[in-house]
Amino acid sequence: MSDHAHLFLLLLTFSVLTGSCEATSGSSQQKQRPNVVLLITDDQGYGDLSVNGNPYLSTPNLDEIYRSSTVLTDFHVDPVCAPTRAALMTGRYSARTGVWMTYMGRHHLAKEETTMADMFSANGYRTGIFGKWHLGDNYPFRPSDRGFEESLVHGGGVIGETPDYWGNDYYDDIYLRNDQPEQATGYCTDVWFREAMKFIDGSVEDDKPFFLYLSTNAPHGPLNVPRKYVVPFLNNPDIPDRTAWFYGMITSIDENVGKFRRYLKDKSLLDNTVFIYMTDNGTRDGYVPHTGKGFNAGMRNRKGSPYEGGHRVPFAISWPAGGLDGYQEIDRITAHLDVFPTLVELLDLELAKRPGFDGQSIVPLLENPATEAWPDRTLCVHNQVSFGQKLVNDLPVKYKKYAVMNERWRLVNGELYDIVTDPGQSQDVAKAHPETVDSLRQFYDQWWASISTNFDRDNASIVGSEEQKDVVLSAQFWHGDYVPYSQEHVRSAMVANGFWDIDVVKSGTYQISLRRWPRESGVALRGEIPPPNRDSTRFFPNDQHYQYPSKQVMVDRARLRVGDFDQTVSVSPDQAEVSFKVELPEGQHFLKSWLMDTAGDSLGAYYVYVEPLAESSD
Repeated sequence: MSDHAHLFLLLLTFSVLTGSCEATSGSSQQKQRPNVVLLITDDQGYGDLSVNGNPYLSTPNLDEIYRSSTVLTDFHVDPVCAPTRAALMTGRYSARTGVWMTYMGRHHLAKEETTMADMFSANGYRTGIFGKWHLGDNYPFRPSDRGFEESLVHGGGVIGETPDYWGNDYYDDIYLRNDQPEQATGYCTDVWFREAMKFIDGSVEDDKPFFLYLSTNAPHGPLNVPRKYVVPFLNNPDIPDRTAWFYGMITSIDENVGKFRRYLKDKSLLDNTVFIYMTDNGTRDGYVPHTGKGFNAGMRNRKGSPYEGGHRVPFAISWPAGGLDGYQEIDRITAHLDVFPTLVELLDLELAKRPGFDGQSIVPLLENPATEAWPDRTLCVHNQVSFGQKLVNDLPVKYKKYAVMNERWRLVNGELYDIVTDPGQSQDVAKAHPETVDSLRQFYDQWWASISTNFDRDNASIVGSEEQKDVVLSAQFWHGDYVPYSQEHVRSAMVANGFWDIDVVKSGTYQISLRRWPRESGVALRGEIPPPNRDSTRFFPNDQHYQYPSKQVMVDRARLRVGDFDQTVSVSPDQAEVSFKVELPEGQHFLKSWLMDTAGDSLGAYYVYVEPLAESSD
């Protein structure tokens, strides 16, 4: 048992003997392991909190978390969301786990990886996720495949992306409850927090500790939120309209955080709960570079950037019963990689198979922020995503948008910054410190050699398993030059094509159906879905980033190629989908489709359904 676990038991015993421990719903709650809440928000940066100096935004409930927690002031994640979540869930560099993009299947967390949820489940915890997952929508990548007993999530990385249920727009949506569609009522952020509390109620009734991964999709765009949250930020010359709606989404989150924390306190759970709050990358809309508008806590650039504003984010951790109570700062360099190993040591959890962590436990820092036992370390981040750009391939590119970091220095794309004297990274001092540049670049080269050994591995959707008999392949995770990752791309008939990698684990006869629109839309191949009527009381007006005009495609022929099968058929005017009967042997295959119109142009089927046909009784 770790020293910190011994300390917790001593503190808890003392609390019980002196009567200072909070009353619980059952005496066994005092004896069981602490609960864990991991709250992560999407696209909220370090400066998107009033406690961090934002002059426009008020976040009293998130601020209160800070004031009662140990805060890591030099905490880093990946510059974009899916890689951050992969590293967080595994304690390993994201690219090592098969995740270096947010689409093209390069957001699929390799099936061999052990997740934080796997670990908690194996240690007797009830595990639940509510909100955003973004590490795969098919077996073996779904939350239910990765250690989560209970899940309520949207598809893809954002509500309204291609894999999500058609027409979801943050209000009264249909989400996946343990892999099955379920109608929800209310605004998405309200839904996640409400369902999280129901999950906790069930855990208390079962007398089991819980691990709750509360992962909001807000404040990521599209910037949909009830206008009442936006009004305080409108008509401010220092706040662009997008930022006003972005801040409104954060205000909604903060309100829910307040309700949630009061709920934990009322249930006498707050004392013996490890509560972590963090975000997944730098701000998206809280700061507009080169304009002076918004607020970024003095950091350079924002989401997606290898500069500090792209990956330095807020992080707070508390556990009153374990001695982590009250405010203290830790200014040593830390990262999302450290959360998993920290929880293992902090809670004295058992691991049947210990992952090769790239992170390290920060328990020594939690016990003594000034400890000399914590040596300087070097970390790397990079961003391999290129939204809207044609890709030659989807493999990582060395020296692309990278940063090498230690306590003093940042090597960013070959530029060198002294982060202690120049936190805004305005003065490149590479020429004055060539030995530091060489040292950090050598570290990067060694890091790259270490993480790149499995870049050619395809994390394929599995076909023919009992865990998921019917598989839906969406254009978001095909491999191609362009990727229609949003339903708006589908609506506008983006001209693009690509192939999916599938792994057939049971040979047999399958029906493979091609569609331009998903089945739940009920629209035929040649049909058209007009843009939704979005009023300005709930939706950011004229958001061109998410509003594309609908375009009809006069589909005339359809082609499917998978393995040795290659067939083209004619399409009737009212046909909803084109189905092929295909014999698939075991093994990995590439699957590609074409929908060709009357003018001879073509695009890929945005949705492909792979379903086993019943075996003959003969």
